[in-house]
Amino acid sequence: MKFAKKSLALALASVAALTSTTANSEDQTNGWYGGFNIGQSRATIDDERIIAELLNSGLSTTSLTNEDRDTGFKIFGAYQFNKHFAVEGGYFDLGEFGYTAVTAPPGTLAAALKARGLNVDVVGILPLTEKLSAFGRAGVNYADVKDSFSGTGAVTVLTPSPSEKGASYKMGLGLQYDFTRNIGVRAEAERYRLDDAIGNMSDIDLVSLGLVFRFGGNDKSNEERSTDTTTTTTTTAPQKPAPVVVVVPVARKTSQYCSILDLNFEIEEGEIQANDKERLGVVGTFMKKYPDTTAVIEGHSDDIGTDQYNLELSQQRADSTVKYLTDKFNIAPSRLSAVGYGKMRPIADNSTPEGQRANRRINAVIACAQDIEGLTVAPARTTMALEMDFDPYSAEIDPAYRDQLRSIAKFIKENPSVNASVEGHAGKHVGNTSVTTEEAMTISKRRAEIVVNHLVDKLGVPRSRLSAEGYGQTRRVTYGTSLEDQQENRRVNIILTYKK
Repeated sequence: MKFAKKSLALALASVAALTSTTANSEDQTNGWYGGFNIGQSRATIDDERIIAELLNSGLSTTSLTNEDRDTGFKIFGAYQFNKHFAVEGGYFDLGEFGYTAVTAPPGTLAAALKARGLNVDVVGILPLTEKLSAFGRAGVNYADVKDSFSGTGAVTVLTPSPSEKGASYKMGLGLQYDFTRNIGVRAEAERYRLDDAIGNMSDIDLVSLGLVFRFGGNDKSNEERSTDTTTTTTTTAPQKPAPVVVVVPVARKTSQYCSILDLNFEIEEGEIQANDKERLGVVGTFMKKYPDTTAVIEGHSDDIGTDQYNLELSQQRADSTVKYLTDKFNIAPSRLSAVGYGKMRPIADNSTPEGQRANRRINAVIACAQDIEGLTVAPARTTMALEMDFDPYSAEIDPAYRDQLRSIAKFIKENPSVNASVEGHAGKHVGNTSVTTEEAMTISKRRAEIVVNHLVDKLGVPRSRLSAEGYGQTRRVTYGTSLEDQQENRRVNIILTYKK
């Protein structure tokens, strides 16, 4: 039986390390993952060859029925070295295919092929958004192919159960969407090149859906833009409710604790914002200077939502901060611990938007060294931010902001080492009317782009030193329960950063 070579438009996505201006361009994802796929496998059966071979044996074919589709699956494990490259290996079972031919003189020939085996693939990955990525694969499969033939009447089969084991290539394309940092779903199409048991080369295609489970590695994060934040280091005694602290023996057998980090989060967000990463740089630099210090990263939330939800969200915030410190500054994981407190430790009134925002925070409680003189954060990178509010559904710049834009343009032109990132945002509601995610994303992009165009066309800033990004509803700073709250979500942030 011949499973014909039928062309399938599959191309390998060969991805090298590249520079991107998307929100997750600095992400380095690595670690072990695994999963499984299930879907439909398909082979093209060469009817003309079957009929010709029967005719050579003195038999004409009166009917021919193909079984060219079946259910296939695969189980895989992998290691991802960075956001663009991984190696996957696993087991596959492509199912069973066959045909039944009815002949004259009267007889039947039935044939079937089963294919299963092992594979190793090199996978190239192209991040498209923070959660969505495309990937291509090329690799080697080692397949065990078993044929079976049976005949009745005028058809005689001499070798009823031939089999073949051998190696050949495979390739494929797919898309993956990560629901969380640990669970994702993928859709892909693959081609397996096989040797069947009677000397033919066969192509079997598998189109499948699968689940991916990540066992470690870095979180997807936003593009790093630096900020210069004045951070006060203070020595405090534990207060009630007492924070979790790690005691580090120092000179004179005394212990000091420095709380040198206080980050706030957007609503329902667990990832570190771009303009907070310089503050984490202070923590990372401190812990690298004093390798015996340890830190507890405390995550907190406001009181919107269930207790369990807020506890999980605050833990995610603390985990995200620990991950950034370990991955960016190579701080040993044993020196950091993450604790989520949910809404149990508010520092402000949750009945106001300002209080809610204050409670959505991260604190770092660090066991301090005795001498903190000479600690520097290198290089010093000053970051300034301008917030601009917009009318509902509007991307027009309010005249009240034009003087500030002129000041920013002057600053950029006078300082060649400064770039500007313009971030557009939108809310979920305008009055009592809901805004769709698509509408919010579109208007937020327009807001960022119109500010960039104003700086370029009206104020002479080189476009090469500006970037525009729309975030839609993903970074709301209030819940939008009042008109004033809604106005705060309709904004543009302009972040000015020195080049590294």
